Amino acid sequence: MRPLSGASIRVPGRKTYLKYRLDVEPPAARARAGTTRHPSTHGRIETVTSPHVPSVPVDAVPSEFDSGAPSPADGPRAILLDVREDDEWQLGHAPGAVHIPMVDVPARVDELDYDVDLYVICRQGGRSLQVVEYLTHIGFDAIQVNGGMVAWQQAGRPLVADGDRQAKIY
Repeated sequence: MRPLSGASIRVPGRKTYLKYRLDVEPPAARARAGTTRHPSTHGRIETVTSPHVPSVPVDAVPSEFDSGAPSPADGPRAILLDVREDDEWQLGHAPGAVHIPMVDVPARVDELDYDVDLYVICRQGGRSLQVVEYLTHIGFDAIQVNGGMVAWQQAGRPLVADGDRQAKIY
């Protein structure tokens, strides 16, 4: 039997959907195959989305974030806000991203521009979903990037890392 793939579940009490992959066969399939041992791997969450939060796939994010070049003289048209933790940022990030960890967003909201689109990204979508909900509540035009930096890397979008190491997300 083929492993389950691409299923979605609804989180009780929230209007949030988790897209996950199950890389192992379900118990019934193991029983039919005569295997009773539980596998050591479990399903993994690939993306977190909500029908009430504006979101776009990675390929719809403007290419201006693919380089670390400074914004035009008239200012940026959009901001890619990376809300991952410092250690995640150091391993790899989009060249044109602005880094504000999720827990710091309320205190540093004055660093953001109300007149531009904010593309919010994290590792897979859970934190960016919450930040987009908060930012839209206080008046920003915020958009979640589906799949986060994992999808960014899978799509072949450029990455940079701090120091001399090679950038990678997973």
